[in-house]
Amino acid sequence: MQVEVNPNEDTEWNDILRKHGIIPEKPQDPEPLIQEALIEAERKAHENRLEDKDLDELDELEDEEDEDFLNQYRQKRLAELSTINQTSIHNQVYGLQKPDFTREVTDASQNCFVCLNLTSSSSNNVESRLLSELWRRLAAKYGDIKFCEMRGNMCIEGYPDRNTPTILVYHKGEIVRQFVTLLTLRGSATRIEDLENMLVEVGALKESDVRLKKDDSDDERPLKVKSKSSIRKTATVEEEDDDDWD
Repeated sequence: MQVEVNPNEDTEWNDILRKHGIIPEKPQDPEPLIQEALIEAERKAHENRLEDKDLDELDELEDEEDEDFLNQYRQKRLAELSTINQTSIHNQVYGLQKPDFTREVTDASQNCFVCLNLTSSSSNNVESRLLSELWRRLAAKYGDIKFCEMRGNMCIEGYPDRNTPTILVYHKGEIVRQFVTLLTLRGSATRIEDLENMLVEVGALKESDVRLKKDDSDDERPLKVKSKSSIRKTATVEEEDDDDWD
């Protein structure tokens, strides 16, 4: 006569069978592990509650937080600001010629992130003009990242203008991210915040970077682009600028 055994029962007989490997060990109850994970998450959240605060915000918490704890974060913020100041050596958009590419992009990316904007050769490309303006603002804000621009068809012979603007992010000599046009961002509504999120994703910026704090110069509205009539009026000027790329 064969006796059926429920391997999930907590009985002395089952303990004997498990000890001898006759039935498998009873699966561990996941609830204690889940509770432990939740408690640990709450503990870390409490410990890191000041992680995204800048110096002014830390000063405002003097009556609420332990002074020694606040001072630790003040010193951390000051050290971060010092590092930013020391590495902010660019703060401009570099216009490139093809002979400059290896030195200014591939080689330079060994020391910092390099973001390259392949621009359009047409004044009618709204996204390209928009990105060039955003590029200028990002370069001024994040001087530790090198921002470059180059005509798409000058960088790559026969590069289709419809693929511009193209964003290429280089690090350690390799392309780590690329966007062909701004379609996967927000198209002609792309904003500084969208590009900052991209820089965080690739590791060029840390989520705790104090510069990611919104300031009065950051406009949440998308930049206005010129009308076609304005484009026609500036066409002559832009044609003269084309000589710089020859």
